[in-house]
Amino acid sequence: MRWLRFAARNLLRNRRRSLVAAFIAALGTAALLLAGGFALYTYAALENSAVRDSGHLLVGTPRHFDADEAVPLQHGLDDAAALQAQLRADPAVRHVLPRVEFSGLLGNGEKSVGMTAVGIDAAAELQAKGPFLNFVQGGMPEGGTAGWVLVGKELARTLKAEPGRELTLLATGTRGALESAPVKVAGVISTGVPDLDRRLLYTDLGTAQALLRTPRVSVLSVFLAGMDDVAPAQARLSERFPALMLRTWEAQAGFYDSVRALYHRIFGLMGAVIGVIVVVVVANSMVSAVIERTREIGTLRALGTLPGQLIGALALEGLMLGALGALLGAAAAVTISTLLRVFPVQMPPPPGHSVGYPLQIDLDTPPVLITVLSVAILSALASAWVARRAMRQPIVEALAHV
Repeated sequence: MRWLRFAARNLLRNRRRSLVAAFIAALGTAALLLAGGFALYTYAALENSAVRDSGHLLVGTPRHFDADEAVPLQHGLDDAAALQAQLRADPAVRHVLPRVEFSGLLGNGEKSVGMTAVGIDAAAELQAKGPFLNFVQGGMPEGGTAGWVLVGKELARTLKAEPGRELTLLATGTRGALESAPVKVAGVISTGVPDLDRRLLYTDLGTAQALLRTPRVSVLSVFLAGMDDVAPAQARLSERFPALMLRTWEAQAGFYDSVRALYHRIFGLMGAVIGVIVVVVVANSMVSAVIERTREIGTLRALGTLPGQLIGALALEGLMLGALGALLGAAAAVTISTLLRVFPVQMPPPPGHSVGYPLQIDLDTPPVLITVLSVAILSALASAWVARRAMRQPIVEALAHV
């Protein structure tokens, strides 16, 4: 306690210099936490988006994921209803959604446009996800309705399609022949990605299977209780269904790992630069303090104070300085994070998108504590390094210093 009081009084001897050093440490800590919090928010948003689209696990035949299909659903799943029931028996499984994926043409009688379609069970999708599509016009058809389509905004614009208009779906069936089916537009949707809106189409599962002339489905999307259940459930279900392949949402969303790797490099470099700046500022502050107290240090050494004690005292000053700045920076980061939730700030659309997103900062307790401790320890080490160099000066020279 005596050494703490001693260190605090020494810091107050030059308040302006101490405040500047603490301010730089606070600024660096806040920048690190805000950047890291933005990265955590981005990861969470990407995870939720990927899981919302594909589910926690995708169940399909091995060749569905690894080989090309000569005809639609060549490597699809047979007897999907029985498989769904077996999957739901697992305690971690909440919902199992069938999907039929295919491509073809959508025509309005005057022209046809290429599209990528997904056949879904609308009622089951709504039960599992809630409202999961952004409707520009129209809405989700009622459960049990057949022969409907939801078309992307740009695709609807190209075909002049509005809710209620009749169109024609064309696709190559499992027999290799071109099949067609009349459908009615139930709604126009927007994903926020213009390229995707130019070709995206949803239809009901029955219409997709009738068009392709098959009772098969492409995959089953499995929704679990939470992210922590993904690995255990994958292991259990893989053992139970050895003939099938279960892919996690992360394996299906290759962009997720790419974004994480990019952000890790960017924010890792940023953290290193900020850390160097904080260390240099604190070290510079301690250099000035040591020079001003050279005769005082010489006197203490002449009275028998050990170099290790003096180095410890000066390191304690740096620790207090860094800790003060880090705590102020953490408080500022938490305040900014809270304000962004109360007063949302909209970010501009990222490349390839037409819709922006809210800026949020996710701050967890462990990263905040680690950052504060790191800044404080770096400051202490910088001060100890400066003090160690000062101890090399002979006592006589230190006493004679002016």
